Amino acid sequence: MKDIKTLIFIAISFCIYQTGNSQTLNWNSLEDSKHMITAGILWDYSVSYSLGYAYQLKTNVPVVLTTTFSIPSGEKLLDDFKTKVGGQVVFLNKSSLKGSVALNGIYRRYANPLVSLQNFGSELKGTFGYFKPKWFVAAEVGFDKAIVTNFKHSEISKETIFADVKDGWYEPATGGNFQYGIQTGYSFNKSDITFNIGMVTTQDFKTTPLIPYYLMLGYNHRIN
Repeated sequence: MKDIKTLIFIAISFCIYQTGNSQTLNWNSLEDSKHMITAGILWDYSVSYSLGYAYQLKTNVPVVLTTTFSIPSGEKLLDDFKTKVGGQVVFLNKSSLKGSVALNGIYRRYANPLVSLQNFGSELKGTFGYFKPKWFVAAEVGFDKAIVTNFKHSEISKETIFADVKDGWYEPATGGNFQYGIQTGYSFNKSDITFNIGMVTTQDFKTTPLIPYYLMLGYNHRIN
């Protein structure tokens, strides 16, 4: 039973380490833009690609609703993917100093010859930095939590590893990671070029993934 729990923990950890970030926005370049199309390429555990949409609400402080779909590079693109739905709100709204919080619900899938995983989780991220109409730089801190995961083991897994392994939903005792880093970008016309760099560690601060860094290059196109 201990070996089964270890396998479950490793599988969940691998699944959530493919982090991906919330959409990176220049709050001082949004102006009256209602719609945004976003795209990005991310390197954390592997190279992945994302496409997203954001909608800015008419509120006293900037509030943006977001959705993102991402897939890793590979031959079978839809074996692994991640979807995120949520929003971002600015809580510190000075002329150049901005602080924001992003909250997302996550659904992701990961498959290999031994097991297929479906995971529901959440992501909370905060940013604080200096924003101008043409450029910005900010610090970011986030937490990605795997809440519940469904396991469907292959016949190969049952025959070669654990004959009595059970399929179904598991609530992991631990299954989260912290991300902390820097985001920056340049804005022109109706576009933003963004860049994120940082590190990842597990919630117990004792272990790190095989590649404990992430890099993301993004593009935003704003539409009135």
